[in-house]
Amino acid sequence: MSLASLGLTTEQERVYRYLLRNPRADLDAAGIEPVRCDVRSVVAELRALGLVDETLTAVTPAAAVDLLVRRRVEQTQRQLTELTLAWDVLKELTEEHRSGRLVQMVEHIPNGSDVTRRIRALLADDPCEFMHLKVRALNAATDLDDKPLDQLLARGLRSRTLFSARALDDPEQEPYARHWHARGDLHRVTSEPVKHLAVVNRSAAFIQADPAAPTAGALQIRQPGVVAMMADVFDGMWARARDLGDLPLSPIEQRVLHALTCHDTDESAARSINVSVRKFRAHVADLMARLGASTRFQAALLAKERGWL
Repeated sequence: MSLASLGLTTEQERVYRYLLRNPRADLDAAGIEPVRCDVRSVVAELRALGLVDETLTAVTPAAAVDLLVRRRVEQTQRQLTELTLAWDVLKELTEEHRSGRLVQMVEHIPNGSDVTRRIRALLADDPCEFMHLKVRALNAATDLDDKPLDQLLARGLRSRTLFSARALDDPEQEPYARHWHARGDLHRVTSEPVKHLAVVNRSAAFIQADPAAPTAGALQIRQPGVVAMMADVFDGMWARARDLGDLPLSPIEQRVLHALTCHDTDESAARSINVSVRKFRAHVADLMARLGASTRFQAALLAKERGWL
């Protein structure tokens, strides 16, 4: 059986087989037929392949086949990598055909509103998956927090939003996050450093063009390897993040919860923490929603189970 399938030339195979049968042979006296080239140059090629050592001894057949198979596998992997570039070109051509504009693997979009429109257009074509990493839950440059997002969620979009725990210092952030979490745009909180990132269908990623200049727009990246890496980063941060239900109570929530359990009426409870009855009832409703409680009594029991009381 020939070794040509493993990448050896006819001359290389004949010299290797000769040296295998004749260890440390004298090349000048060797008669290797029908080799019609410089034997020493072929031996040098075999040494470069690792099939012959410095004493002109051929490695064992098992070692030789293992080396050749590994070499062919590496060559095949490189060829496959080169072939995948054809799919990248296909994606570019398809997008250019669809949009009527030039598409690049990395494109600078200078305007924030244009970034949002680009993301919406991609999701409108294929509402599959949206991953969003941002500093604040509310008022990020590429938010989709309006009717289009509701429509996309209704069409089956899997949307996940991860935002910084520092944003919770703003009392508007958590209610906003809970609102969209309940509608299907799942939210979690991370304590890790955050830079703005959006990944659409694991095929396009959007990052800030200049983190130090929020008005500098964003880069749209379509290179599959880079997008896959960014999606993996998001997935890792998501797995380490906290669910909204695991967040500690804010000072006002703690006061409301204790007032709720210590007073018989909303009026007296509201007076005890110096807020209006309307505001107190709004806080109670938020706590009940957070606990998943249908009654105030159930809310008190669940709060005690969590160690909040």
